[in-house]
Amino acid sequence: MAQSHSDANRIFIAGAGIGGLTAALCLSRRARPVTVIEQASELLPVGSGLQLPPNTMQVLRKLGLEDALLPHVVAPRAIEVMTWRSDAPVAEIPLGKIAEKRYGAPYLVIHRADLQDVLLKAARASAGITLRLGTRLRGAAQNADRIKLELEHADGDAGADTPLDHDTGATLIGADGVWSTVRRRVMGLRPAAFSGRTAYRAVIPASDVPDRWRNVTGLWLGPRAHVVHYPVCGGEYFNLVALVEEDWQEEVWSGPADRDALLERFRDWPGACRELLSLPASWLKWALCSMDPGTSWVDGRFALLGDAAHAMLPFAAQGAAMAIEDAEALARHLDQGSADIPRALRAYEAERQDRAERVVRLAGSNDRIYHMSGPLAFARDMVMRSLPSERLLARLDWLYGWRPPGA
Repeated sequence: MAQSHSDANRIFIAGAGIGGLTAALCLSRRARPVTVIEQASELLPVGSGLQLPPNTMQVLRKLGLEDALLPHVVAPRAIEVMTWRSDAPVAEIPLGKIAEKRYGAPYLVIHRADLQDVLLKAARASAGITLRLGTRLRGAAQNADRIKLELEHADGDAGADTPLDHDTGATLIGADGVWSTVRRRVMGLRPAAFSGRTAYRAVIPASDVPDRWRNVTGLWLGPRAHVVHYPVCGGEYFNLVALVEEDWQEEVWSGPADRDALLERFRDWPGACRELLSLPASWLKWALCSMDPGTSWVDGRFALLGDAAHAMLPFAAQGAAMAIEDAEALARHLDQGSADIPRALRAYEAERQDRAERVVRLAGSNDRIYHMSGPLAFARDMVMRSLPSERLLARLDWLYGWRPPGA
């Protein structure tokens, strides 16, 4: 028999990823009742590394999570930039104490599973947050006063006569990622599209890696491809990502990769880079998807955040950061505008959209710059060599220097 629940003030969040859990925590700190719906019955430790730049840490610090994160992070000394022609750096962008002093928060790297675990433990310890794992959103409707959700157990057959739960509340936030159900099924918006870029990812013991790479973020630039690597898990493991331009011909958006084919793709790159890429015994690959700027994130009492709103290429290392910034702004506007939810959501969109789309454009620009060849690549390298290291960092002050109100 279908069940029905009602709470006119409750905020529903679809998706228990980085953005969804952060939004739930930001809302609970403002005494707003939250239910997080997640179709996975268990949040398993999946994924690879991600970067937590200072703008991200401002929010996580405000939530009181910095101490819980510290055992899992590394603060890289710098970003070392190399090219496919040589393993000698063409530029070094300082991080560490220099970045922390400049922006008031550190630049850290972490494994995605460790960040999600910290957020999940904090959510479970928050009295105002209800986690409903193993729950699939089937549909949603709204009127002037409330939303109504149709939910089912995620292990049910979506085509069968499965009993549905019906819940009502104040608003539904889609934090359900690139393939967002809220975006596509509820709001009727276009899904993200394959970008023509694929990410090959692996995580290996840091003890296998030469000492040179254990305290820096490495970035290798080359024709139609680049490589990123850095330590994770408090320095115990090492994250490797090779990003290439290629057609995606498979029916799944992620899966096992052909290691030999990947190594062949980088056969002409410097020995130090090829040595790193040869260390993992196996690789996984992800199809990278993105969205064009300009799409609305809000429809009445429905709204999007993170990848559901603005999926971007990872070439600015800001995907998780933008979701975390979104979460803080969303909670603030919903708290301040609780008497008029649609207006509060429009204010959230107005605050966040230009900044998020500027980062989308930065990622797209980096895609072109990183993958240059011939004379353009030579000119790029000359410019990077000529600029003082702190000036390279200062070019991103607008990005890393962001702070939430009151931070």
